[in-house]
Parts: sequence; C-alpha cells; structure tokens
Amino acid sequence: MDKLMSSGTRQEVLGKLRRGYQGAGAEHRRKLIDQAVELLGYHRKSAIRALSSVEAEPGRRTNTGRPARYDARTLIPWLKPIWQATDYACSRRLAAMLPEWIPAFEAHERSMPREVRERLLLASARTLDRLLEPLRGQASRRSLTRPGWLLRQQIPIRGSLWEENKAGWLEVDTVALCGGSVSGEFVWMLDGVDYATGWVEVRAMWGRGQAGTLEALKDVENRLPFPLLGLDSDNGGEFLNYHVLGWLQKRERPVFMTRSRPYKKDDNAHVEQKNWTHIRQWFGYERYDNPEVVERINALTRGPYRQLLNYYHACLKLEGKERRKERLVRIYGVPRTPLARVLESAQVSLETKGQLLVEKERLNPFALKQEIESGLKQIARMRRLDA
Repeated sequence: MDKLMSSGTRQEVLGKLRRGYQGAGAEHRRKLIDQAVELLGYHRKSAIRALSSVEAEPGRRTNTGRPARYDARTLIPWLKPIWQATDYACSRRLAAMLPEWIPAFEAHERSMPREVRERLLLASARTLDRLLEPLRGQASRRSLTRPGWLLRQQIPIRGSLWEENKAGWLEVDTVALCGGSVSGEFVWMLDGVDYATGWVEVRAMWGRGQAGTLEALKDVENRLPFPLLGLDSDNGGEFLNYHVLGWLQKRERPVFMTRSRPYKKDDNAHVEQKNWTHIRQWFGYERYDNPEVVERINALTRGPYRQLLNYYHACLKLEGKERRKERLVRIYGVPRTPLARVLESAQVSLETKGQLLVEKERLNPFALKQEIESGLKQIARMRRLDA
C-alpha cells in the first residue's frame, strides 16, 4: 500500500476496480481483489465487500440503515406546540405526559392524524430527545439570600429528621424579581415544594419582611391537599425568625422546622430546581416594583398556574444511586404528576382526593396555559410603576 496516496486518489482507484469487478468473471475478479489488497491495504474480505457495493452517485448520501420510523418533518409540527405548552419538559417527563396531553391538544386545538398520534405515543424518551434536539436552548439564573442569625442555634439542620416518604414535608425558598438591582422595594416570590409528591405552591410578596413571609406561608398551607408536617428553608432571615417559628410550634401538632447548611444549595435541591422551572421560566428576571401586581400574581398562582403544574406536569424523583465502574449513576423512577403521587399518599384524605379528581375532570391543560399566558401579559404591562 502506498501511504502517500491521497483520499481522492484512493477513491478513484477503488472506483475503477469496482467498475471492472461488476461484470468480470471469477478469474478476473480474483485478480482485481488481489490488486485492491495490494494497492489499498484492504483485508481480502473487506476488499470483496468494497468491490461488490454499488457506487453511489456523486453528492448523494446512501442510507444503509433501517428505514426511519420517526420522521421529524412529519412529527415536529405536532410535537412542538405540545412541548411548548408543557414548558419544554425534558424527554423523560414529556414521554410520560403525552398520553394525557395529546387528547387534551386534540380537544382544545385540532385533531391529529392517527399515524402521528400513534408514533408520538410509542416514541421513547431518547427518540423525543433526538426529535427536539434542534429546538433546545439554555438559560441562566441568579439568587439572593441574606443570612438570618437570630435562631440558627434553635433550628436544627435537617439531617435525618424528615420522614421523606410522607407528604407534608416542604422545602421553601424566596426568589427576587428585582431586575438585577436590590435597591428599593420590589416583589419577591415564595416557592414551596413537597419533597414526597412534588406538589408546588407559589406566592408573591411585597418585600420579604417577616410578617409578609408568614402570611404567604399561611396561605400556602391552606392550599395544600395534605397536612403540613415539616418546613425546611435556607438560612434567610425571612424564615429564621420568631414569627414563623411560633406559628409552626404553637399548634396542637407542632410542625418541625429545619434549615440547610450555610452555603450548601444542594441541601434544598428540590426547591432550588423549582425556582427555575416554576418561577424564572414564567416570570423572568425583570423588575416588579409595582405593589399592585402582587394580588394579580397570587390570583394566577392560586388558580390556573397551580392547576397546570400540579395536575398535568410530570416530574422525576431520584430513587437511588449506583456505582458502575468509575461512574456514579442516578436511578430515577417513572415520571409522574404531583397529583398522581398525592392520590397514592396515605396522608391525603379520601374526600380531598375525590375533590381533586372532580376538579381535574373539568380542566384542559391547553386552556389553562392560554389563561396563564393572558394573565402574564396583563402582569407584564403593570409590573413597573413608571410603565
């Protein structure tokens, strides 16, 4: 084999040998195979395969694999609006949500061709990933937390105090809608997520004073479908104060209050993740310095926003970790909605479960999304005092 032979020259030599090979007899074919082995360095079997293959037309790519079952040009026009309505759910969550969202799409928007419907329902998470890969984007986030020193010694770090398999143990956090400047007053969002079920409640507050935070926490508790058992926060002063601690402990069945380790955001990983998916993706990073938007936001988060995210958005839960050779692999359960987990929880009464199911029967996720988008446009118009 001539190592100085260029790729183009190799292709020309192979093409000439291939053309002679196609119509040659057995004896001449052996000679051509010998030449391919000597000139191009092929193994004899590889030379036979190379000379036997049909020469492709210039500029045309030959597909030698199996026929594609999922044609992106056919499926993307139908999959994209559903994916957008789910707020760009990851492929594993999306695969779990499609059996419920496709009928809702057809009821609210338009009928889907039978073949498209069947293909989307059969598509795996990996297939959905490949279909949606050209459409994906990224964003960043920031956080503001001022430490609360007053009760740090009295409020324990969470550790093993929680009964994490029971509904009612909430991680809470606050998110600033400050537009990048913390001067003056502006709206804060209180975010609470139940560890066991993934149930989320969000409330807006004007500032994050202790009294205002307490009122938001009370409103969140009143809307939970299960009793509040524990509250875990970061070390912010809006949570670590006598107002919140007294409210949790001065009741017939006191509620545990715990805190994360300082500067360890992973201790509140569930609510930190919801800060992005449930607040930043909806309300953005703009400054909200008009107090009149607080009630408008809360009307939205108590209604269609809460229903859409808890009834129709599937979420993943980590079930364990395994060491595979040198890698630590996370094992996740089947994606399910917070409502599905609530319906299986022993901490939720049968009456509450029945009410939730009756409420869901009259809802459609696409109608809810439309109502939320309309509400967000109104909020955006009035979010600034000088607008």
